[in-house]
Amino acid sequence: MVTRGLEVPARQGLLPGPAWGLRCILALLIWAWVSTAWAQHAGHGSTAPQRRAPPALAMGAAFAPDGVLWVVGLNPARRLFVQHSADAGLTWGAPRLLDIGQDVVSAHGENRPKIAFGPSGHAVITYTQPLSRPYTGEIRMLRSDDGGRSFSAPFTVHRDRQLITHRFESVAFDAQGVLHTVWVDKRDLEALKARSRGPAVAYRGAAIYRNESRDGGQTFGPDLKVADHSCECCRIALAPTLSGGLAALWRHVFEPNERDHAFATLGGGALSQGAAAEGQVPASVPMRATLDRWALDACPHHGPGLTPSAAGGYHAVWFGIRAGVPAVRYGRLDAQGAPASEVQALPDAAAEHADVISAGRNLAIVWRSFDGEATRLRAWVSDDDGRSFRLRELARSADDNDHPRLVRRGDEAFAVWRTAKEVRVERVLP
Repeated sequence: MVTRGLEVPARQGLLPGPAWGLRCILALLIWAWVSTAWAQHAGHGSTAPQRRAPPALAMGAAFAPDGVLWVVGLNPARRLFVQHSADAGLTWGAPRLLDIGQDVVSAHGENRPKIAFGPSGHAVITYTQPLSRPYTGEIRMLRSDDGGRSFSAPFTVHRDRQLITHRFESVAFDAQGVLHTVWVDKRDLEALKARSRGPAVAYRGAAIYRNESRDGGQTFGPDLKVADHSCECCRIALAPTLSGGLAALWRHVFEPNERDHAFATLGGGALSQGAAAEGQVPASVPMRATLDRWALDACPHHGPGLTPSAAGGYHAVWFGIRAGVPAVRYGRLDAQGAPASEVQALPDAAAEHADVISAGRNLAIVWRSFDGEATRLRAWVSDDDGRSFRLRELARSADDNDHPRLVRRGDEAFAVWRTAKEVRVERVLP
């Protein structure tokens, strides 16, 4: 079964906003019904029984410094493997299983294994391990000092070891070789519950936490809070900044319950120095990056994408409902993450789970959409830094499939799309 559209927990009910046409309402109700099991169980990492577990196709991809493409995911037996290709997906080496002991790996939708390469032969693989209680997890990492030829045993990245939510991690090396891990965390909600001696506390969503490693994952600094009130289960997008650090974009819960997006820069500033060394870093004030004003008390399981703009600032893609219209949208953000352009809907009303990447003035957005019979992989490509786009049809599959991801090698960019039968790699830039 290929899940499509919003992954909305059943508790959401009807969406707020202006009256929609009958077809739109029926479509949303069907989406909510189809995706309930995934959203509440597989998407959150719950251990509750399911009638049919969806195939664990979610995978990570990255180019190593030598130009070899690596992917990491679960095989049909749900064992973690890596595989690489020296010719950008034309041919593949044999998959190699990784020893992760008794760990369970989340590999569905927004919560997937990931791989990142840094300088001096450093490489890391991360994943969320679901724990014994629903919606809980730990961020686990394997590290390599030899470019991926061998990996360590898995270890937990964060210092907090409570049986709570630490999930939906993103990981990247910055220009200085500092390794950043960023994740969704509920320690502050749990602390409020403990102080109030009950579950009813005034705390929206979860929080975004992060840490840094300056030695390729051997040691880590303290867990640092980026912001309170993130959405609970959407991926976090990371992109390089002009100063050599990283920027993050995530779905945020703005008062009272608007699930737009927030932006913050990571590393090289007050958030990682000074008081951080003493563990006294306050929550940062995020910049509001999108203005859909989508009000709902549920997590849409639909995170954003972020990449630098040649003219400064960033390109962003995200899903939201604006003035009653659901769509994946594209817009520009300034260097501080504030909206800096008119917002455009992608030229596909069924678009979902888009990603974005840039190489100079070249820009590509990819997404998948269901046409009633099969899932299409499509791209919107620009050679003028997003001023104009052309639509490309990349692939089509009637099989179960993962969300597409974009990876870059120099001035080239490729879409990586896993189906139940293959890993497709399609060049999108230039």
